[in-house]
Amino acid sequence: MTNKIKEEIEILKKDKNAIILAHNYQSKEVQDIADFVGDSLELCIKASEIKDKDMIVFCGVDFMGETAVILNPDKKILIPDANAECPMAHMLTGEQVLAAKEKHPNAAVCLYVNSLADAKQYADTLCTSSNAVKVVESLEQDEILFGPDNNLGDYVRDKTSKKIMAITEIGYCYLHKKITTEDVEEKRKEYPNAEIICHPECDMVVQKACDKVMSTGGMVSYISNSQNNEFILGTEVDMKHRVEKEAPGKKIYPLREDSICEEMKLHTLEKIRDTLKNESPQITLDENVAKRSMKSVKYMIKVSK
Repeated sequence: MTNKIKEEIEILKKDKNAIILAHNYQSKEVQDIADFVGDSLELCIKASEIKDKDMIVFCGVDFMGETAVILNPDKKILIPDANAECPMAHMLTGEQVLAAKEKHPNAAVCLYVNSLADAKQYADTLCTSSNAVKVVESLEQDEILFGPDNNLGDYVRDKTSKKIMAITEIGYCYLHKKITTEDVEEKRKEYPNAEIICHPECDMVVQKACDKVMSTGGMVSYISNSQNNEFILGTEVDMKHRVEKEAPGKKIYPLREDSICEEMKLHTLEKIRDTLKNESPQITLDENVAKRSMKSVKYMIKVSK
């Protein structure tokens, strides 16, 4: 049955002149059917470079699809399951950004790309976990309003001399938030020769307890070029699949087996097929919101290249 669905997807993709993009946190089956798999930055850059397709099927969460809409106003952006919403992105609203700007008029606004267009439209720039430090350091202002992920904000604060100010008191990724220093200690005992790498969405105490802190795209690159053979990843469990494909021969262990992004897992091969067939659900944005958001997206991509 799975092979039949895969064949149907390939036929539909060709007929519709579509491309499938998938985030690292998708299931193995979805990653394998995708034309491109990446982290938030890699997906943003890829979306900005798509010229010869009429349709993009985005296997990720809502804010990622919105970013694809911002970058491709002339294309149809589809998401296999419309309920795939990032809880963290919904922790920050445009009203909260505007209120923070009013309180700190001399500060620049740098938002994590894991935010909705409602908030993005008021940002000076965006960043991802892989380029946050570089983006913040590129800004002229010394004061930076940052959100929605406060752990990533702490990571940037630790790496730069800028004054990082959280826009909201609460802003986090639930799957990274559950990782503890006890988890790190236990895995270190279990795999004493393994290097432990965690994502900057983890709490700062966890970041300090690990050997390296980097984005998922950074993990792939680092592990591929490392002389070490064993690694423990403090991020979503299915990141293991991409790393094993791109760094064959390396032994990869999840820091926690239950680090699962439930929203990412809503997408299935059946839903991808049906989305291509029905050309829905489609992600749309208010044209003015999309235009206002373009500035911050383009700034981030420019700094990242």
